Amino acid sequence: MNPLARQLNETLEAESPNVYAMLSALGKAIYFPKEGILSQSAEAKAKGKKFNATIGIAIEDGQPMHLKVIQDTLTAYDPKDLYEYAPPAGKPELRAAWRSKMIKENPSVEGKNIGNPVVTNALTHGLSIVADLFADVGDAVIIPNKNWENYELTFGIRRGAEIVEYPLYNENNRFNSQGLREALFAQKDKGKAIVILNFPNNPTGYTPGPQEGDEIASAIRDAAEAGINVVAVTDDAYFGLFFEDSVHESLFGKLADIHPRVLAVKVDGATKEEYVWGFRVGFITYASISDKTLAALEQKTMGIIRATISSGPHPSQTFVLRALQSPDFEAQKAEKYAIMQARANKVKELLDSDRYDGKLKYYPFNSGYFMCLKLEGVSAEAVRIRLLDEYATGTIALGETDLRVAFSCIDIDQLEALFDTIYKAVNETAAAQ
Repeated sequence: MNPLARQLNETLEAESPNVYAMLSALGKAIYFPKEGILSQSAEAKAKGKKFNATIGIAIEDGQPMHLKVIQDTLTAYDPKDLYEYAPPAGKPELRAAWRSKMIKENPSVEGKNIGNPVVTNALTHGLSIVADLFADVGDAVIIPNKNWENYELTFGIRRGAEIVEYPLYNENNRFNSQGLREALFAQKDKGKAIVILNFPNNPTGYTPGPQEGDEIASAIRDAAEAGINVVAVTDDAYFGLFFEDSVHESLFGKLADIHPRVLAVKVDGATKEEYVWGFRVGFITYASISDKTLAALEQKTMGIIRATISSGPHPSQTFVLRALQSPDFEAQKAEKYAIMQARANKVKELLDSDRYDGKLKYYPFNSGYFMCLKLEGVSAEAVRIRLLDEYATGTIALGETDLRVAFSCIDIDQLEALFDTIYKAVNETAAAQ
């Protein structure tokens, strides 16, 4: 094993032995090289004021070489903030700004010992880092039965972990904390579990209420008390889009210092929060009472980044940073939030009316981009195909009964026509059976 990896492991074993035990074989082996090209280039950037012939970029007249046809579209930005490589952990100013934003929007994080967010190539990359660091073949990854399909690819296919599902809703159509608890305690013999908490949920658009949030935290804490090491991951892709009386914070704050056997990991990003899907800017943040543990996890995270993408794109990090620093940022976000909330309310108004004869039942939703219809007596896939073929309308079929509708991409004045069309397709599909 590389001496740097060994040193990081020894730090974790001394400071947070339970966190060390959570690491995968790759997680134990990975490290960030301190004596390679990047470290030598960093020294040269600091000291090589006369000549710096280290990093693999081209310089012309004292600034990064670039093409005019590109820079002409980006004249608001200095070439040094666009064309140079960003550091593997991300642009320092962006990391600091995102940390401040996170604490401001999540008061429960205030006073907790959290690391500096590391920039990822959006949220999928952040989740894949979690998978690489903590998931081995056969490890349990606990998710609700209504989930984003990429979890299977990221944790199951890539890392060989076992996907363990529990029903998202209980008999009262609330979050099924008892199901989560049972899935956790079923891992007692393994002594380890990775729990992914995705709220607002994709595909249903559901976020738990405050009591449910407490129940989730209690289930995780009790599992830890029973001797299970828990990697508790909050996938906060749609953070901030809370339209009703749900929790309006990430559960990361509740989990940050809940038990020594719990490692809280927050994966979030500008992708959906700031409506910049193609920018691919995300973040991964750890919580620990030990600063040395946080530093070691950051080094291992940087090692994964260095070994896979080297570093994230610099221009989009600059764009996001500029937005966060703008005095107009909060007002513009509030405008978009109001649009999204109005769409969600309109969908509920339509579905709760008598317009569809009770045939368009739906799962509870209160947040995010999506809602899910629960179709009865017809195949969701058959309805999806009819909507495409007969009405040029796209939806997502999930399993036999569920049809996901993204109201995020439909203007409010088109929602009535959309659901009228879905209703028509459901009736026609039922009649054709």
